[in-house]
Amino acid sequence: MTRFADAHNDLLYEVAHRAHLPNPFGRYWLGQLRRGQVALTVCPVSAGLEQLPEGGLRAALTQCGAFHRALRENPEDLVWARGAGDLAEAERSGRVALVLSMEGTEPFGYTPALLEPFVALGVRMVGLTWNRRNPFADGLGEHDSDGGLSALGRTLVDALVDRHVAIDLAHASPRTLDQVLDRAAHGHVLVSHAACRAVYDSPRNLSDEQLTAVAGAGGLIGVMPHPVTLGVEGGAATLDKAVDHLDHAREVVGVKHLAIGSDFSRQIVRSGALHIPPDVIMPDGMTFDAAVDGFEGPADFPHLAERMRARGWSPAECDAVLHDNLRAFLDGVLDHHEPSTGAAHAHQR
Repeated sequence: MTRFADAHNDLLYEVAHRAHLPNPFGRYWLGQLRRGQVALTVCPVSAGLEQLPEGGLRAALTQCGAFHRALRENPEDLVWARGAGDLAEAERSGRVALVLSMEGTEPFGYTPALLEPFVALGVRMVGLTWNRRNPFADGLGEHDSDGGLSALGRTLVDALVDRHVAIDLAHASPRTLDQVLDRAAHGHVLVSHAACRAVYDSPRNLSDEQLTAVAGAGGLIGVMPHPVTLGVEGGAATLDKAVDHLDHAREVVGVKHLAIGSDFSRQIVRSGALHIPPDVIMPDGMTFDAAVDGFEGPADFPHLAERMRARGWSPAECDAVLHDNLRAFLDGVLDHHEPSTGAAHAHQR
């Protein structure tokens, strides 16, 4: 195994937080990605914890700026994956492909049309919610509600399908998930970071019925090796527990619908860039900087591959889950967007 792909890394929190420093992406994340042989990373703009709507919009634009600064300051190492052929270009040149996404549509306020400027900034994946309710949909933290998509949410889902922007259902309430799958039959749908409720009963995890529904829509499930979704044994979350979830998901939906969404948080929290919100979904006693033993950051991806192989996963299965499935899914999204121009590649270099 020589390449890894990550469906969800919140690194833009820290890169934006350290904007006063020279090349914060290169200083704090690039080396880890290289050591971990990470070829592709989805970088979400995560602004759902800010005051709505102006604070969320300000935070989202700040993180978009951090994303574009990272590309500008590290042209020999990074490729902006925004259109057809960009993932192949990253592979050809040995650079890391970065895909810009959104975790939560709070920055849109009550205006679905704000999708368009974010698409222009390079966003190719949008998660409708974090845990909370917003003007578009309910998140999975609304335990006392059976809410799903609002009228604005239905408008936004239609726009996402029309613009060939992937729809991320991580953090979506059960009804939101069902309604999006019903409405986005011809869209690109995934759950970027979650795990299996049959293995560990957490609201952040998917039931077997939900796993099957996402796979039935041609979607991906990014299994999330994090204590929030794995639970703990003997006081620690382990990579073996992560493989338990992968084993179960493979039994339910098959290898071709699986990927990895890391949601690394330890470094980001300890940098001071992210503070625990009052409504985070986390087991009692677990700290916000929790991490799986041996899987604290991108440099640790090979450890996951080692545990999968030790548990009987074949080399082809490891390749599919750890890189190829997400690469193929995103190729299917990016192929609907214009290829980057020669000028854009010149800018990257």
